[in-house]
Parts: sequence; C-alpha cells; structure tokens
Amino acid sequence: MKDTASDGRDVQGWCKERRGIRIEQGADTRRIWPDLAIGLVLAVGISLALWPRHEAPGALGAALVAQLALSALVVVAWTRELPGFGWANRVTLLRGALITALTGMALAPLFRSGAETETLWPLSALALLALLLDGLDGWVARRTQTMTHFGARFDMELDAFLILLLCIALITHDKMGPWVLALGGMRYAFVVSGRLWPWLAAPLPESRRRKAICVIQVGALLVACSPFAGPLMTPFLLALAMTLLGASFLRDIHWLWQRHRSP
Repeated sequence: MKDTASDGRDVQGWCKERRGIRIEQGADTRRIWPDLAIGLVLAVGISLALWPRHEAPGALGAALVAQLALSALVVVAWTRELPGFGWANRVTLLRGALITALTGMALAPLFRSGAETETLWPLSALALLALLLDGLDGWVARRTQTMTHFGARFDMELDAFLILLLCIALITHDKMGPWVLALGGMRYAFVVSGRLWPWLAAPLPESRRRKAICVIQVGALLVACSPFAGPLMTPFLLALAMTLLGASFLRDIHWLWQRHRSP
C-alpha cells in the first residue's frame, strides 16, 4: 500500500535522479496498446464472472467505462522510461482490472433492486484480492530494475481510487451515509488545494506514519464493506480511520506551512 496522502511528487523526484531513466512526456504509446487491450478484456471477464450480463447491464457498463477511463489516463500519463509497458506495470494493470470490476459491484444496487446483500461478498473478495496484490508490482519492478515514476504513480492512483470506491460501496449498500465520502475524498481535496495554494504542492518527505494510516484506512473500509460488519462496528471503524487520516493531513499541512514561512 503506497502513501496516498501525498500526490507522488516525492516519487517523481526520486525517479528523476535514477541513472539511465529518461522521462519524456508524450511518448510513443503504440507499444502499450496491446497491454491496455488485455486489461480491458480482463476487466470485462471478471465482471461477467461475478455478475451475469442479463442481470445487471448497468453494473457491467460502469465497469467497462471505468476501465476505458483508466486506459485513457494511462495513455495521457505514459512516459518513455521503459521500452515497453514492463511486467511491473502489467501487474498493476491487473490490479486495475480488479478495481474497475469493483466499480460495477459498488454501483450494482443502483441498477438492480435487492443487490445490496448479493454483492457484498464478491465486492469484499475483489477488494481483498486487489489489496493482496498491492506490493507485488513494486517487488517485480525491483527484481527487474524497472522502477519508474509512471509505475509508482500508477500504483498510487489505483490505491486512492480503491479507497474512494469502497466509500461509495458503503453508501450504495446502505451501510453508511454520504459523510463517508470524506474518507475517500480527503486525498483528492488535498491535491486540488495544492493547485489553488502552491505551498501545499511542495514535496512531502517519506513517512511511515502516512503509510501505516493508509493501511488502517483500507483495512477499516474492507471490514466495513464485509457482510459481517454490523451497525455498531462499521461507524466505529470508519470514525477511527477518519480521525487518524484527518490528523495525518493536518500534520502534513502544518509542516508545509512552516516550510512555506521559513526563508
């Protein structure tokens, strides 16, 4: 699980300093299209396996749209750091297919009545599998010496999207109110704030605290989305995650403000 509290600028600086890595935006994307096509097939296949097409076409459509959007973002963000997509990014793309399939499961109750209980188990299983695969792409990148800024950012953004999807699933499955979106949207609000106030966009140092809180956040959301999480356990877990995440962001904002005010 990557540090989703920051937006990856520290990762970018680290990657730019590595020898032999040439970062070039607008790179030739023809070599990555086959991988993106496989990712699309995987996302559709996983969705069909979990939810028959004739039962929830809207949910399948949501998963397809999410995968197409993911592919478009990959094309836009692709940098010429590797001659091809690379095995580490392929592992991340597999996680992306699982997460986009999760999009359909999270939104299924909007397209079919009575889906609240039917989708909780496969939804939890998909989220858990995506979480277990997290870190494998980094291990593959280190083993093959193909660590890149794009790969680190790709993995980080998927983590953030997974957290947001789990928050949405809690709402659509009537397990929590809209306030839970603050848990998944806090990181996006921080990134947008950095566009408005440049001092918030300064790089943050690596922090074990942020990584630990990120793991707690995802773990709390996973348990809350599971069928066995009752009405007492769910608010307690989410309130704990919200408190820790909010305190972490406040600490980072204070650190950035102090750095902004210093000469």
